[in-house]
Amino acid sequence: MNFTLFALFIITCFGAGATGGLFPPGAWYQSLHKPSWTPPNWLFPIMWTSIYVLMSFAAARVAMQAGSGYAMAFWAAQIAFNTLWTPMFFGLRRLKGALVVMALLWLSVFGCVITHWQLDTWAGIAFLPYIAWVTVAGILNYSVATLNPDVAPVDLSKI
Repeated sequence: MNFTLFALFIITCFGAGATGGLFPPGAWYQSLHKPSWTPPNWLFPIMWTSIYVLMSFAAARVAMQAGSGYAMAFWAAQIAFNTLWTPMFFGLRRLKGALVVMALLWLSVFGCVITHWQLDTWAGIAFLPYIAWVTVAGILNYSVATLNPDVAPVDLSKI
C-alpha cells in the first residue's frame, strides 16, 4: 500500500465528510418521524470514520495497479455522491432528491466492491462495511421520506 496515496484519499474522504459540519442534522432532523430501528446519532461519526479509513486503504492498495481505471472511476463517483447526499438531505431538505443521490451512491459503492475486489481481495473486503452501511442509510432515507411526506424543501428563492 502506498502511504502517500492513503493520505491523499483520507484527506479527500474527510473533506467529503466535512459536509456533515456544514449541514448538521440539528433540530429539524430530530423533529422528523423516523423508524424505530434508526441508528443512534452517536453511531454515525464512528461508522463514517471507519468507512473513510477503509475506503482510503482500499483505494491506496489498487490505485497504482495496472488496470485500476474502473476501480478509481467508481471510487471518484462514490466520493462525489457521498459528498452530495448531506447537502441534499440536510441542507436542502429534499428527501426524495436525496434518495436519487443515495441510489447513485449505492451503485457506485457496489461498483467499488466489484472492481477493487478484482484487483485486490483485501481492497474489495474493505468496501463491504460501506455497502452495508449505505444499504441501511438508503432504507433509512426512504423510510424518513415516506414517514414525512409533508416536509417542505428549502426555498432557494429566499436565500
